[in-house]
Amino acid sequence: MRDLIVAAVVFGFLPLVLRRPQIGIYLWSWIGYHNPHRLCFGWALNFPWALIIALATFAGLLFSKEPKRIPWTRETILFLVFLGWMAVTSYFAFFPDLAWEQFIKVFKILLMTYVTMMVINTRERLDGLIWVICVSLGFYGIKGGIFTIIHGGVAHVQGPEGTFFGGSNEMALVLAMIIPLLSYLRTYDTRGWMRFGLGVTMMLSAIAAIGSQSRGGLIGMASMGLFLWFKSGNKFVTALMIAISVLIIGSIMPQAWYDRMNTVKTYEQDESAMGRVNAWWVAWNVAKVRITGGGMKMFQEPIFERYAPDPGNVHDVHSIYFEQIGEQGFIGFAIFMTLGLMTWMRCNQIKRLCKKDPGRKWGADLAAMVQVSLVGYATAGAFLGLSYFDLYYHFIAITVITWGLIHQEPAVVASAATTLPRRAGFTRHKREVVR
Repeated sequence: MRDLIVAAVVFGFLPLVLRRPQIGIYLWSWIGYHNPHRLCFGWALNFPWALIIALATFAGLLFSKEPKRIPWTRETILFLVFLGWMAVTSYFAFFPDLAWEQFIKVFKILLMTYVTMMVINTRERLDGLIWVICVSLGFYGIKGGIFTIIHGGVAHVQGPEGTFFGGSNEMALVLAMIIPLLSYLRTYDTRGWMRFGLGVTMMLSAIAAIGSQSRGGLIGMASMGLFLWFKSGNKFVTALMIAISVLIIGSIMPQAWYDRMNTVKTYEQDESAMGRVNAWWVAWNVAKVRITGGGMKMFQEPIFERYAPDPGNVHDVHSIYFEQIGEQGFIGFAIFMTLGLMTWMRCNQIKRLCKKDPGRKWGADLAAMVQVSLVGYATAGAFLGLSYFDLYYHFIAITVITWGLIHQEPAVVASAATTLPRRAGFTRHKREVVR
C-alpha cells in the first residue's frame, strides 16, 4: 500500500513538473529528505525515484518559458571550484572506484542545488521549498519526540535505514538544523493553529534530537538553542519553548542517558570516542603527505594500518572537518570552510540591508535562522561525518536565493498579509511600492 501511495504522489505530480520545474525541486526535496520510499517494503524501496524526478525537472526547464539563470555569486562560483577539486581528489584517491561512486552522488546533489537556485526565484517559491524541507524532516521530529516521551528515552531515535541520517547521530544533527527553519515559518504564518503546530514540532524535534542519545547532538542542540534564543524576534516565547523542552527531557530521560552524556568529560576512557580520535589522526597524517588527500571513502582498514596511531582501531571519521581534511586534503578543507564562512558573511549582509526595512525584514529573519542552523551544523558536525549532506548545501542555496530576492524589491513596504489557500500552507505577501 505504501508503495502505491509514493507512486501516486510522484507520478501524479510529474505532469505538473513539465510545466513548473519548481514543483520538481519540491518533489526532489521530499524524496531526498523524507525518503518515503525507504518506509516501504516492496518494489518502491529501491526504485529510482530521484532520477525520474530529476529528468522530469530538466525537461521542465526546457519547456518552461520563464527566464532561467544561475545566480552567479561568490558562493556559487566556489561551489564549482569545490566540485572541480573533488573530481581531482577522486582521480588520485586511494580507492578510485569507491571515490568516483561517492563523487557522482555529491555531483548530483550540487547539480540539483544549482537547479534549485535557478527556479526558486520568488519568495513564495522559497517559502514553498522551506515548507517541504520542514514537513519532510519534521515528520521524524514529531515521530521521534513522541517515541522518546512514550518510551522514557530508553531507545535511540534513528532515521530511515539507508539514508544520510539513518543513524542516531545523524538524526540529531538533521533535527537540530531544521528547528530554526520551523521558527522562521512560525514567525510569518498568520494562522494560529499552524503557529501552534509549528511550535509543538519544534519542541518535539528537540526532544527527538536528545532522544537519539547522541553526545554530539547534545552539544549541537545546546549551542543551537542558545543562538536561537539570541537571534529570535520573540525571546520570551522562544525561551518558554526551550524551557518546556528541557523540563520534558529532564523528566523522562533515564539515568543511562545521563551516564552516556557525562562521558563527554571523560572521552579518554570511552572506546568509541578514542576510535574517532584515531580516525582524526589518520585524516591529519594523510593530508600531511598527500596534497589531494586520500579521496572519498578513504577511511578503510589498509589506510589505518599505514597512517593510524592505533592501526587495529578502525573507526569512521565522524567529523565534517576531519572528513574533509582526510578525503580532500588541506586545500579541499580550506574551500569547504571558506564556503561556510562566505555563507555566514552573506547572511550578515542580508540582515544589515533588511532588518530596518519592513518590506524585506523577512530576509533578515530568514538569514538569522540560517545562521542558527549553521551553528548547529558546525558544532554537532564536529562529531559527525556529514560534510556531503545535501541539507547543508540547500542552506547555502537558500541564502543565495534570499540575497537575489531582496535586491529585486529594493523599495517595497509590506502591507497586510493574507494566506494562500489553506491546502497549500504557504503565505502570500502583499506589497506596496514606495513612490
